[in-house]
Amino acid sequence: MDEKSIDIAWEGLLDQVQSLVGKRPADLNAILFLIGVQELGTGPKRFSKEAKQDLMHIAVCRVLSLSGYYTFDGQDKDGWPRWILTKPIPHGDLLEQENFLKQHVIHYFESLLV
Repeated sequence: MDEKSIDIAWEGLLDQVQSLVGKRPADLNAILFLIGVQELGTGPKRFSKEAKQDLMHIAVCRVLSLSGYYTFDGQDKDGWPRWILTKPIPHGDLLEQENFLKQHVIHYFESLLV
């Protein structure tokens, strides 16, 4: 996907999430947080700042698992998913990294519709 295609798909995704939850996510971090909550499976509740960061990490691992970068390794004693890095994540500048994640987030949501 080129940058323009990613931007178009991203805006469409934000519109879809807004129609589902009633509020447009502010940025990639907000989407990652929502994915993390979904993947944790405990439903909406108040999370500490550290837990929010952990949820975003869960989301990154989950969306990148679709391309084989991470593999699910079960749950810890508190029921939080564990992931293992299985291949190196490509390096890039900040914009390239953001587009890389956006592309995987878009793919994640598309995979839910199948």
